[in-house]
Amino acid sequence: MMMEEDPWGDDDASVPEFSAAAVRHEFQSSLPPELPEQEEELESVDGSISTFDIDATSRPPSTHQSPSEEYSTVELSLEDTSHPPESPPHTVDSREATPDEEPHSYPTVVIDVEAELEHRVAQVSQPDSSASSRSGSPPLDLPPLNLSKAGHNVSASTPSAHSSPSLSIAAAVAAAPETPNRPSSANEVSSPTFAQQQQEFQKKMGHRPTKSVGPSTFEKVRSRTRPVHLPPKDRTEDNKHLADWEAMMKLSRQATEKRRAELQKRRLERERRIEESLQRWEHWIVPDWKVVNTTASLRKLWWQGIPSKIRGPMWEKAVGNALALSKDSYRTSLARAKRALNAGTFPAPSLSLMEEDISTTLPSLHLFHPDTGPMYNELRDLLCAWIVSRSDEGLGYTWGAARLAAMFLITMPTPQQAFVVMRNLLERHCLRSFYGGTRCEDDVEAYYRIFDTLLADGMPKIYFNFKQHQIGPSLYLPTWILSLFLDHLPFEACARVWDVVMLEGDSFMYRAALGILAVLEGRLFFPEKQELLALLAGENKAAIEVAKREGVPLDGGKYEIYDLNEENLWDKIDSMSDWWKESTWKRLLTRELPDV
Repeated sequence: MMMEEDPWGDDDASVPEFSAAAVRHEFQSSLPPELPEQEEELESVDGSISTFDIDATSRPPSTHQSPSEEYSTVELSLEDTSHPPESPPHTVDSREATPDEEPHSYPTVVIDVEAELEHRVAQVSQPDSSASSRSGSPPLDLPPLNLSKAGHNVSASTPSAHSSPSLSIAAAVAAAPETPNRPSSANEVSSPTFAQQQQEFQKKMGHRPTKSVGPSTFEKVRSRTRPVHLPPKDRTEDNKHLADWEAMMKLSRQATEKRRAELQKRRLERERRIEESLQRWEHWIVPDWKVVNTTASLRKLWWQGIPSKIRGPMWEKAVGNALALSKDSYRTSLARAKRALNAGTFPAPSLSLMEEDISTTLPSLHLFHPDTGPMYNELRDLLCAWIVSRSDEGLGYTWGAARLAAMFLITMPTPQQAFVVMRNLLERHCLRSFYGGTRCEDDVEAYYRIFDTLLADGMPKIYFNFKQHQIGPSLYLPTWILSLFLDHLPFEACARVWDVVMLEGDSFMYRAALGILAVLEGRLFFPEKQELLALLAGENKAAIEVAKREGVPLDGGKYEIYDLNEENLWDKIDSMSDWWKESTWKRLLTRELPDV
């Protein structure tokens, strides 16, 4: 009788059969006799192999497990047929493996179909390279494992017939009921998540998973501050320079704060002296302001600044009323303006330009903002009345009038007085020429030539620098004159300049303009014309960045970013006494404008 061929015998060198039927047969033959009911339960279980554990270690069955739990993971041993086995060929349980078994070159891989898809495969040990070297065969390159959804089969490629190492396979039946206390094999471990693997790698490499806040100011130029033909600086040298730079910045900030504190102290002291001089003003100047023209000490007192309490009345007296405007002139002009606005006949270009001018007037005070400014309506009414009063001469709105009107509203007691003073001040020849439109272009050109002559006489270096860059007074002087420096100087310094302008007239506007250039002289020697024009416009980028770093407000006078203040401006103005002569101004005015 022909004996049944043993698939695990030595007479067949081919690859042993590995199928669901063979595994089920081995399961049934290995069932303990005291649990016969497990056979029926096993018949209902899917025969596909759900978990492979190569070279799995033996694990004794748990005595407290249910039948389904006990056989949810079964370990098999597949011996190589190329060598005679020491155990009977039909023995398949890896529990009988000898402890002296030779190490192999295969990694241990665990596949758990009950886990989530991304955690079903885990490699729990590294291959033993010494085993492959002893056996003379290269390490086995495992084929890729295909994971499928729960309830589907997971299969692996059949090993080659020439594979010498022994394989241990841990198989778990996929259809076994899931319980929280399911036993696992000895080598089975949970697969780490990607975030955990990344943190472990960063820990080994010495990396800190911190969020970057961006490079510092110095980091942006590190190793880039030397010529391109030189190699980059050493890291140690870079760190040393960074420390030196931070130390210098700290000292610079301390020096800036100290300088500001001293400047503020001197300014408060100066304001205190002005307020203390109020009695002298009320005793000597308020009764008859013209006494300042004959008394040098009182004239000097006026130049030091008018106390804020009497500044409005003093401006009104110094400007005068050459137009002989009545107290009702403001009310009459405003009524005409409102009728034109209601009828829609008010000049639209003048109205739009006026609104744009108001929106940028003294932004640091927040008094004239179109939406929230408490004095916006008063300023708008004053400007509308001023436009109507000039309409008989064919003149419209001119940029800069909102600055003047706002200053008068802040200083004068009532809008009626502000209207009269503004109308008379703008009738002075220099301001009338700049506010007179195209019909006064010749007079404006004459005033440009007068300023060029004064600049050449008093500050020849600045004059020749401007000529070299082809920068004439027409590129910067109009914005100074039209706003009477209100856009460019700090408010306190500008108020003091206005005090003297009301007394001295047009000549002091030119003297103040020369004083501004004297303060800015160290910054005016740029190689490029556009850089110089940007500085004169108060838009120098480097100065703006320094001002931001030092906390200087950017909504005040434009020249505050250049450290221009009342103190250094008046130092320059007072120093002009050596060469400034009123006779020179009158001589130039007569030469350029003989009809004035």
